[in-house]
Amino acid sequence: MTEDAKKNNKPARPPGKRIGPKSSRRRSRELALQGLYEWLISGAAPELIEAHVREQEGFDKCDVTHFSALLHGCIAEASDIDSVLTLHVDRKTTELSPVEHGVLMIGTYELKHFIDIPYKVAINEGVELAKSFGGTDGHKYVNGVLDKAAGDLRSAEVEAFRASRR
Repeated sequence: MTEDAKKNNKPARPPGKRIGPKSSRRRSRELALQGLYEWLISGAAPELIEAHVREQEGFDKCDVTHFSALLHGCIAEASDIDSVLTLHVDRKTTELSPVEHGVLMIGTYELKHFIDIPYKVAINEGVELAKSFGGTDGHKYVNGVLDKAAGDLRSAEVEAFRASRR
């Protein structure tokens, strides 16, 4: 046990590991990723995809408003999102794995439209999605791409953060 854990009589936890249930926002991102994966693979109608996702166990534990905004917003703005991503990826977005592409779409959409979510949180949530659902080192790729996209989409916030660290 660490000293803090002993003092607070709590067991130590590995760095970066969550204890307890997932937040409703994280669950909404996971479900939106599943929907985007289906859309990227099949091209099915967003309404049909949403109906499939709503049948998933645990859907009732997600932030339904956030899920819906992510799923429908990412699909509706897919070409705009891919235009942002194209500046920072090393290949065509159509050549990315569907999981990484979906994660990058969600992260970019949040950076563009959810100003109340700090850019670092949007990036971290993308990294966590990639760790959970993506390939072995996909989270590193997602981190780099979203960090660069944040510089474009939230330049003032990124600069303010960097200035505070000097």
